[in-house]
Amino acid sequence: MAITVQHKRQRVKNFALAGFLITLVVLFFFITLVKMGGAA
Repeated sequence: MAITVQHKRQRVKNFALAGFLITLVVLFFFITLVKMGGAA
């Protein structure tokens, strides 16, 4: 099965979205830690 440019573009978009979501989760995690006084 040939991988077309569109497939590559879709995969890049998926990775970008996944990375963005992971970054958001980590960010919220750190914000929560800071709000709670950093008691981890």
